[in-house]
Formats: sequence, structure tokens, C-alpha cells
Amino acid sequence: MSDAEPLTYAQAGVSIEAGDKAVEFIKAHVRSTYRPEVRGDLGGFGGLFAVDWKRYREPLLVSSTDGVGTKSEIARIVGRYDTIGIDLVAMSADDIAVQGAEPLFFLDYISVGRVVPERMEELVAGVADGCRRAGCALIGGEMSEHPGLLALDEFDMVGFAVGVVERSRLLPAKVAIGDVIIGIASPGLRSNGYSLARRAVERAGLRYDEPAWPHAARTLGEELLVPSVIYAKAMLELADRVPVHAFAHITGGGLPGNVNRVLPDDCDAVLHRGTWEEPRIFSVIQRAGTVADAEMEHVFNLGVGMVAIVASGAEHEAIDRLHAAGHDAWIIGAVEPGTGRVHVRHRT
Repeated sequence: MSDAEPLTYAQAGVSIEAGDKAVEFIKAHVRSTYRPEVRGDLGGFGGLFAVDWKRYREPLLVSSTDGVGTKSEIARIVGRYDTIGIDLVAMSADDIAVQGAEPLFFLDYISVGRVVPERMEELVAGVADGCRRAGCALIGGEMSEHPGLLALDEFDMVGFAVGVVERSRLLPAKVAIGDVIIGIASPGLRSNGYSLARRAVERAGLRYDEPAWPHAARTLGEELLVPSVIYAKAMLELADRVPVHAFAHITGGGLPGNVNRVLPDDCDAVLHRGTWEEPRIFSVIQRAGTVADAEMEHVFNLGVGMVAIVASGAEHEAIDRLHAAGHDAWIIGAVEPGTGRVHVRHRT
């Protein structure tokens, strides 16, 4: 038998005490998201949610999971952790809303090299903020300490969302030639393209703590951390009032790689670049990395975080309603005969 001092979990790099303290810090943030359907509280082995099935004739559950990708590295470099949780919720909640579903509840998984309770509170506060914006409850999650696998200040986040939609209202539906394509504004990258953005920044020797461009009000790091808009509530309201045939969440793959996912085989989407406002951060990235236009279009949202495809004649009401909900929106194209492809054309 060894005479060595008995090994503890803390000596192995995992602090149960820090984890318990972090849980105490996040309780109020989590409870702030609760809907009437939530049952139980923090500390259970699973989250409980009572769905009112009487509201539906043929309910379909819709689920989604996603992460924040390497945007987490920007948060670590800048030292700001209070907004990236919003991005986490946006990725899954808006994927659910794309199908016409109401996000009901959300769970998160946060892995860190070392649990710092104050930092964990910032991360979860952002998740809670995102849940309130999406209208869903944060009913569970996990924080895990991974010493040796992650550096002490590294972290990663994953989210899981569940929603419900009436079968008769499931989207996409009835996308047809002549439909109008509306782009809904995104002020930044959301959570996509950060590996390319970071590489471009490094190649050009730019600094995250310097102005994003001459006379910019924010630093480059702050500009890259602009949180994702969460569209879910506005999308559901729009679909209630206007003949929406499809939504497309513009994530990895850009407009060409996401709008095509909702097109019938006999339709193309023709989009006109120049009909919407592109945030300046994209030109900064493009210049820094000498990135070709086609590559930019296939990696970044270029200022359009969500697309709505509506029946011809409904486009102006749709834009008015989106404006009333606080979103900039533009007519950016139309559905034309084709083979299920997306064409991005440049206006001169």
C-alpha cells in the first residue's frame, strides 16, 4: 500500500465547492425564464414541463441542438461572457421556429477547464436572457469541469431546445413560383463563420481591442461579439397574420446553403445583393482575409439572419409587421422556376 497522501478530486482539478457555488449564483437567472408549465425546480435529475395538449389537434414536437462554435474563443479573448448565451439560445430556438413551432423549453451544457462561479453566472445569465427573448423556459442543464482536456480559461457551450407545432401549420408549405423573399436583419455574424473571421483577423494583424474600423464606436472584439437576434417570437406572430410559406435560418452555409433547404425541386430562389444593408464588419473581414465574394456568401449571413418566403401580395404587410416587432426587413428576391437552387446576383 502506498504511503502517498490520499488524492482528492480538487487535486485532480475538479472543485465540487466551486460547482455548488456556481449553482447558487445561477438560480435566479434560471427561474426568471420559467413559464407556467414548468414543474419542479433546480436540483432534479431532469426538467419537468407540462404541455397543455388540449390546445392542439395534432401536435408535433420539434427538437434542435446546436452550439456557439468558435465564437466562444472571441468571448474568452475579449473577456466578456454575458452575451454568448444569447447566441446559444438563438441557434436552436430559431431553428425550431423555422418549422412554425413555438419553443417551449431549453437545456444547456457548459464545459469548462475550471469552474469560476462568477464566470459561470455570466454565461448562464446570457442563456436566461436568450430564453426570455425566445419565450422558452430554461428547465435544466449541466456544467462540467474538464481539467486536462480544456485549458483553465477555455469553455464550450451546447444547447438543446424542444418546441411544438400543430401539424397543419408545419413549415415549409406551399412555396411556389412568384412568392416573395424577405430578409430579416442581423447586425452581426450570429454564430457562424468565426473560424474564417479569426484567421482573417490574425492574417491582417488586427487587434481585438482596437476600433473595429476607423472611428468605430466599438472595438473589433465587441463587434464580433454582437449577440444574435432571436427571431422566434416575431416569426410566430408573422405566421399567424400573413401567409408565410417558409422560413430559412441563415447559419452555416450562408444564404445559398440555407434558403435552398426550403425550396421545392421545381423552384429557384433569386436573391439580389444590394437590396439589404450589410453590416460593415463583413467588409472588414473580407478585406482582412482577401476573401472572395462567393466565399463570403457561402460562409456568412451578410446581414440577413432569417428569411421569410411569403405569398405574393403579402410582402408589404409582412415587412410592416416585422418593423413593428423591432426588426429591419427588406424584399431581397423572389421564387422563380428552377431546380431547387439559390442564385445570388449583384445589383450594379
